[in-house]
Amino acid sequence: MNEFSVIELFLQASLIVQAVMVLLLLVSIISWIVIFERYFNLNRIKEANKSFEKEFWSGKDLNELFESINEIPNEELVGSLRVFKHGFGEFLRLSEGQQITIEDLESVNRAIRVSLAREEESLMHHLPLLANVGSVSPYVGLFGTVWGIINSFQGLSDATQATINAVAPGISEALVATALGLFAAIPAVVAYNRFASDSDTQLQQSSVFGEELASILYRQTVKAKL
Repeated sequence: MNEFSVIELFLQASLIVQAVMVLLLLVSIISWIVIFERYFNLNRIKEANKSFEKEFWSGKDLNELFESINEIPNEELVGSLRVFKHGFGEFLRLSEGQQITIEDLESVNRAIRVSLAREEESLMHHLPLLANVGSVSPYVGLFGTVWGIINSFQGLSDATQATINAVAPGISEALVATALGLFAAIPAVVAYNRFASDSDTQLQQSSVFGEELASILYRQTVKAKL
């Protein structure tokens, strides 16, 4: 019995099936790059949130804390740091040279909501790509499989004898396309579900922090008016 390696099957496949295999291989490589990028990015956000909120609740003066992170570029801010910089920064801007009122705090709340929206956009970056890879790749692989099987059976019309040996290579190369489709889809689906869950958790944590920050600033404003 003849044994075929994956490379041999690829070289013997039709042009359409080869194109499907190459496409799925490229998509798989891209999805793994995204998986590693999202993994390290989420870990960085988790550590940054943990470190910052520990410092925030240690009783450190908010003005000093703001000064320590004010020099960080906005594109490098993550999680609760982003919420604090925008929310407390708006609070300081409103209180310059005048006594801030409770009505002014709506502007602070709006700044917090905007920062949370940007944080959500950052957390969900590239995740739609993983979702698309996970949902589309099996069908692309199936297309390659069907096309390869069609070519195999069409080749029987030129054969003097219809045997399993005549169609086995064509069917094998076709099934490789299905395997590549699953190889691309399964990690993408697993990673998407994991990262989507972790992103929701981090966004919820930042949202709770934003509410606590707004409450602290509200109490400071009320106390200053008394």
